[in-house]
Amino acid sequence: MAEINMVQAVNLALARALEDDPSVVVLGEDVGINGGVFRATEGLYNRFGQDRILDTPLAEALIAGMSVGMAAAGLRPVSEIQFMGFIYPTIDQLECHASRLRNRTRGRLSCPMVIRAPYGGGVHAPEHHSESREAMLAHIPGLRVVIPSSPSRAYGLLLAAIRDPDPVVFLEPKKLYRANAEHVEDDGIALPMDTGFVLREGDDVSLVTWGAMVQESFAAAATLSTRGIEAEIIDVSTLNPFDPEQVLASVEKTGRCVIIHEAVRTGGFGSEIGATIAEHGLMSLLAPVKRVTAPDTVVPLAKLESCFMPGADSIVQAATDLMAYS
Repeated sequence: MAEINMVQAVNLALARALEDDPSVVVLGEDVGINGGVFRATEGLYNRFGQDRILDTPLAEALIAGMSVGMAAAGLRPVSEIQFMGFIYPTIDQLECHASRLRNRTRGRLSCPMVIRAPYGGGVHAPEHHSESREAMLAHIPGLRVVIPSSPSRAYGLLLAAIRDPDPVVFLEPKKLYRANAEHVEDDGIALPMDTGFVLREGDDVSLVTWGAMVQESFAAAATLSTRGIEAEIIDVSTLNPFDPEQVLASVEKTGRCVIIHEAVRTGGFGSEIGATIAEHGLMSLLAPVKRVTAPDTVVPLAKLESCFMPGADSIVQAATDLMAYS
């Protein structure tokens, strides 16, 4: 088949899940007739009908609450929140019910639901459309937080999320929706969650990241390579539960680590990774761990967005500083 971009890969995974499992339903604002604000659900309404592709009111708390009820009753709802900046009304349902249902019922019930949300900046969106609040969600025990960084990983990880017996928040980087395309086989094969991916081998410095910052890390690695510095790139992919083994193994090999995320610095998930390295990999380090992040401020409007989001140049500078540390 032809190469497809990330938003098309999401659509392909949803169609595959709907085809394979009659308990899967898709719901959200404008996901049906309109096909979604980013067209991630385009064509699904005509193919699967109004009983399985449900247009909801503009009410995120309702969407999350309906999803919990559907999941407890045996369905597998896949809900869309149009932008991550609108996800906050769902937190009550995610924290108080979805993430606790298995524990509350001592395993009698589970909550196989997925909440999809476009997240992050890079598309010149207005306020409340470009947030990166993944650390807030990763702090909820019992709630998986998964972030793809390519079309093939979007397809495989979304299938895994839909098939999982517990709730998953699936954050899709808007900047990558149409950034690049690759061959994605519609084979129904899921990728593993709860682990990361080594995307590039290197011996000098570890670049640990996820989402849209994977693309920036590859650009930085290319520049570093021209300077004789070979970077290893780790895509964390699943933030909760975080599997530290790949990161620790990489740091043991390189001795240096730059953690990159587009969320603000204070309380960002990079802090958790840095603490994990300090706790379990301190003796492997040849230099302090560095973070490349957004500043601690509200996401600005479009003209300043490029100043807010981390880029390849900042990653190159951080890695170069680590190589010079003594």
